Amino acid sequence: SDLRLFEYGSGYSTYFYAGKVNNVVSVEYDQRWHEFVKSNAPSNVTVIYQQQDNDGDYCRVINTLDSEFDVVVVDGRDRINCVKQSLPKLSAKGVILLDDSQREKYEEAITYATDRHFRALNIEGLKATGNKVVRTTILYRDGNCLGI
Repeated sequence: SDLRLFEYGSGYSTYFYAGKVNNVVSVEYDQRWHEFVKSNAPSNVTVIYQQQDNDGDYCRVINTLDSEFDVVVVDGRDRINCVKQSLPKLSAKGVILLDDSQREKYEEAITYATDRHFRALNIEGLKATGNKVVRTTILYRDGNCLGI
């Protein structure tokens, strides 16, 4: 409950995380969805609107904030650059959750992190909204907040 979480891509997961951690900062590129999530968010959630781009302001929103994060969830756009920008903003116990990491194009993000002494733990299963196996990769170091 004392963790700080940053999330690329807001939605129902934002509400879920809000009940588990101290605070959530989420960046969203879809203006209408941003307004919906923001209007229904609990008091420990900040939702930031940022236009979608590639290797631009969207992936760098995390760098505009004055804090480190214990968990970064990458479930929005431009995921490779989001992972790259997130690594320096992690607390000493910080982890990154890379959603849909079974997609070959996201291998670069995993390699980028593991080249910087992170380990990768893959978790596979069905999503609540789908019927095929998907993967989330947890990028972590020793002494992380998840105890892995």
